[in-house]
Amino acid sequence: MKKLLLVTLFLTTFIEAGANQITLTGTVISNGQKMIGSRYMGYIKKVYVQLGDFVKREDDLYEMESAEFDMMKSQADLGLEQSKLVVEFWKKRLEVLEKRKEKLELKANNKMMMPMTDLNDLNTMAENAESMLETAQVMVEQMSIKAKQLATVFNYLKMKAPSDGVIVQKNIKVGDMVMPGMLTVMMVDMEDLEIDVSISEGIMKHVHKGDTVKVAIPSLDYKTIGKIKALIPNANPMTHKIKIRVSFDTNGKNIFPGMYAKIVIDKAR
Repeated sequence: MKKLLLVTLFLTTFIEAGANQITLTGTVISNGQKMIGSRYMGYIKKVYVQLGDFVKREDDLYEMESAEFDMMKSQADLGLEQSKLVVEFWKKRLEVLEKRKEKLELKANNKMMMPMTDLNDLNTMAENAESMLETAQVMVEQMSIKAKQLATVFNYLKMKAPSDGVIVQKNIKVGDMVMPGMLTVMMVDMEDLEIDVSISEGIMKHVHKGDTVKVAIPSLDYKTIGKIKALIPNANPMTHKIKIRVSFDTNGKNIFPGMYAKIVIDKAR
């Protein structure tokens, strides 16, 4: 009789505990997915990564052919140097004219005989030199901007990783032509993982942003505590579903996006 009572009490407690909890299934996702696309048209020269590779920020991902851009960059650099030389030429020319003017003005102050036409000519030449110097300085600024723009373009020909992560998709190989906007590489941040769960509107009253929940990754037999980070309306209102995002700590476990996960919500709140 005592054994029967103990078993009945245990089952009652278990049922009550189960009735106060909601178990849901979800999928591990990365909150740091990076979709890397090409900005320019060209052929792929080198690919430095493979699927599953872990990369660090600023690691090379791939490189495009740069012969045409090399020529354009060289021309821009040459134009910048030439415009700087023109500026120096007119600066020196203006200095020479200013010294000649000073000598003529000194003679005029000492009441020495001198033709006034020489001074007038020098003033005119100095004004022309100043005008040419200003034009050359504007040219230097324009060529400098163009050189910087081409340097930026050149940097995009060798694509680098924007952050640490794992390569999960690679749509290019050596010799492929890519177009502007084409997705070339996708990578995910393995340090910023969350669980994506769809719930019915019937249990919304038990779900609140900031609530702690139990998290389990059955394939790894890993259990931890997570927190409801966000409640997201579903894009399709006909499903009557709401998405929630649960943040959790991986504690160094080999947890990857796409893995099956469970969360348990406590009703008694």
